Amino acid sequence: MNDRKSPVTLKIILIGSSGVGKSSFMNRYVNQRFTNMYRATIGTDFLSRTVTLEGDTVTLQIWDTAGTERFQSLGTALYRGAHCCMLVFDVTSTASFSALEEWRKEFLIQGEPQDPADFPFIVLGNKTDLSNREVSGKKALQWCEDIRAEYFEGSAKADLDVEKPFLRAAQSGLQQYKKHTLENTGHFQITCKQPRETRNACEC
Repeated sequence: MNDRKSPVTLKIILIGSSGVGKSSFMNRYVNQRFTNMYRATIGTDFLSRTVTLEGDTVTLQIWDTAGTERFQSLGTALYRGAHCCMLVFDVTSTASFSALEEWRKEFLIQGEPQDPADFPFIVLGNKTDLSNREVSGKKALQWCEDIRAEYFEGSAKADLDVEKPFLRAAQSGLQQYKKHTLENTGHFQITCKQPRETRNACEC
């Protein structure tokens, strides 16, 4: 019996404060590129990469979000349907690390995952190539243990340990897909829920 069906599409969300390197990490992973020119993400952006996991062909749709408050209203539509969330911070910025708890809470509120306690979070510390580090790996790992998240760190600029967190996000996302999406609906929808059909209430 062949259980393989059509390719799976997983939605991976990157969130965190502005300037921590979400776009850089995503571009390094998907396109193997890095630029020193900083360009703030306006709203959202995404890239795709196809990988093979556990015999399944999996397309990762990796969504990079703006880390500024004026775009956080986009969160509800963007976060829903995600299979894994990557919380990104800059290891040279204590403020960006401290902000992760609020980003996580916002995701859980707006994304409304089916099982919040079991939803996979990957915490990613970027810019480990820099010498002015403020957040130790031990401190980050302790917080990850508290919230039951997995911790990775690396550098998009130096191309250090970029693959590992995305591979783990893909594995965790695939588990979510198989656990919730398949058993409940038998299919997967990458975008927001379609509006329900409304009947004309007028009986004239």
